[in-house]
Amino acid sequence: MAQLIHVDPDKCNLSLTCIRVCPAKAIRIVEKHAEIIPSRCIGCGNCVTMCAQDAIEVRDEKVRVKNLLEADIPVAAVCDPAISSEFVDITDYRKFVGMIRALGFNYVMEGAFGVDLVSFKYRELLYNFQGKYYITTKCPPVAAYVEKNHPELVDNLAPIVPPYVAMSKVTRRLYGADTKVVYLTACVAAKDDARKFKGDGKTDGVLTFGELREMFAEKHITENSVEFSDFDPPIGRKGGLFPINRGMLQSVDINQDLLSASIIVTAGRSNFLQSLKEFKTEIGLQQHLDLFYCEGCLMGPGNSPRGKKFYRRSQVIKYVKKRLKDFDYEKWQQQIESFGDLDLSQSFKEQDQRLPYPAESEIQRVLHEMGKAKVEDQLGCGACGYPSCREFAVAYCQGLTNYEMCYTYTIHQLHTFIGKLNATNEKLKKTKEALKQSEEKAREEEKLARQAAETTTAMLNKIRAGVVIVDEDLKIIESNNSFVNMLGEDAQHINEMIPGLKGAELSSLLPFPKLFATVLNSGQDVLTRDTSIGDSVLNVSVFTIEKNKIVGGIIRDLTAPEVRREEVVTRAREVIRENLETVQQIAFLLGESASKTEKILTSIIEAQKLGTRDDEGIGSK
Repeated sequence: MAQLIHVDPDKCNLSLTCIRVCPAKAIRIVEKHAEIIPSRCIGCGNCVTMCAQDAIEVRDEKVRVKNLLEADIPVAAVCDPAISSEFVDITDYRKFVGMIRALGFNYVMEGAFGVDLVSFKYRELLYNFQGKYYITTKCPPVAAYVEKNHPELVDNLAPIVPPYVAMSKVTRRLYGADTKVVYLTACVAAKDDARKFKGDGKTDGVLTFGELREMFAEKHITENSVEFSDFDPPIGRKGGLFPINRGMLQSVDINQDLLSASIIVTAGRSNFLQSLKEFKTEIGLQQHLDLFYCEGCLMGPGNSPRGKKFYRRSQVIKYVKKRLKDFDYEKWQQQIESFGDLDLSQSFKEQDQRLPYPAESEIQRVLHEMGKAKVEDQLGCGACGYPSCREFAVAYCQGLTNYEMCYTYTIHQLHTFIGKLNATNEKLKKTKEALKQSEEKAREEEKLARQAAETTTAMLNKIRAGVVIVDEDLKIIESNNSFVNMLGEDAQHINEMIPGLKGAELSSLLPFPKLFATVLNSGQDVLTRDTSIGDSVLNVSVFTIEKNKIVGGIIRDLTAPEVRREEVVTRAREVIRENLETVQQIAFLLGESASKTEKILTSIIEAQKLGTRDDEGIGSK
């Protein structure tokens, strides 16, 4: 059997509304969406009506019912008394009955008679009790909640079937045991509750009023397309008041006097939970409980959304009054007596789903992390769905909640986040300003670089010799017009599309790329090397610009007239310079030799003069 209520993960936006309103705490957060815990769910449908994203859905039984209607078996529809508050858009209830028959139902039964039967059983139980107080079980979510969350109160559940089960028994007695029964209701929990009953009390399918409207729409059935038709007997008396608080008690005139009666009647999620809590803990309470989980069945989750409670209530009363105007009381009394032997009892069993209570230290840890360490901070605002921060902390320890469900915690975290966000925004503002300045500087540098590149290109093009600059992959970074012209027409055409032959491979343009590769690898410059290519003689100089990464080359065609004249002059000057150096060296040597000769000759002359004077002196003596 498919799960009664489930969440569509794609639609869930984690608003946490469903968790806040779930009385059984049967919803938890897994990954990035809510998830129903089937074992804890009581089928109240509160989460379905409160989810603004329509992410929570109820098990659809339209296909199941269609299969029953298409089979060759009699099928009866049992209409919940709340139907008078739902289909207020249909002018006459007899048209409504006709629309149901048009779907293929053989019988259309008024559930109010089942209410009458069950009400007599309650009157008997309440008036003849022996000091034991009971909780009515006409509302399936109430019984399920007690079984799962207050198992110690299971014995206080009134052992009486819901009215729709009583009506299933009536239908089968009248129309045959093989008759299939479909319950039309505002109660979502009845879809699972009905599966508990077997035999003549079995319900073969449950349609919410919303699903019933969908089936009308699919078959294009409207009140204008059908004739008047009345409910199949038996007809209810005051059981039609069932959807309203105290309606079941009034249907058989059970005493409700505040002074003499011992019945507390209440409805709605908060009142329902509080009444059970006090019933269990307050010894002096000493009263029966007649409970509705919803604000009466007329506000059940199977109704159309956003219904007006008091308007619906007035429509229920209006319908019952209309039915009682020509009501055959004696016939009704006979029918009640004829079905008095039906077994309308049921039993309940404990299905304890209570979670282990956490240690006090764990509770205090959670409160401290939530910023609720002080007792005065633990009163709670109720936004999380728990009456106090302490109970919220308990649920957190049990894995049913998360901190984001706490309003004050979320606000505190939001303020903290806003503070961090403001600081981040301020930092981002400064970063943007710095980035703006950096961009302006980068644009200025780019402009200067572009101007420098243009200047460099212009200067290179002024040089008569071919100039080329290549990277480590021997791809051209820049070259001048002389280099392009030196390569011929093909290179000139390419240069028109890609100025400077940028990106071209040097090996495809020059026959001596190894010369550039050698300088790249070794880092040693190669200067003024002559290379013969065909009839031309090229003078090549390759030098390092960035070691092992970028090298430049200067190439001159020595056979070109202007280069040849320049080269002849340059080399003549080189010869003259070298000859001059030789002459200078010879002159220097000759100078030294002449000096020495002069000194020798002078010394010889001086010596000769000295010898002559000596000879003259000897002769005079």
